[in-house]
Amino acid sequence: MKVTREELLHIAKLANLSINDEEIDKYLLNLQDILNFANIVNKAPVDKLEETIGSSNDYNVFRKDEVIEFEDKDALLENAPEKEQNMFKIPKVI
Repeated sequence: MKVTREELLHIAKLANLSINDEEIDKYLLNLQDILNFANIVNKAPVDKLEETIGSSNDYNVFRKDEVIEFEDKDALLENAPEKEQNMFKIPKVI
């Protein structure tokens, strides 16, 4: 399947992109390459593969929330742009 100039311009209009005449040929080639690759991927044999959702069966893995005292607080706060009461002072986030 080959992408036509009119299809490319229609896609660009839908995406609210302005493409000048010099760019059309370049974009046609790029879009055609993407579609060719998608066609190759679609034809890949997957009949012997198991369905997977993620690379690991672990889910909802949380670490224990622990407060750890840092020994050299002065060194830690040395590069802070602002500090207050021995803590980093940051802008208010709402």
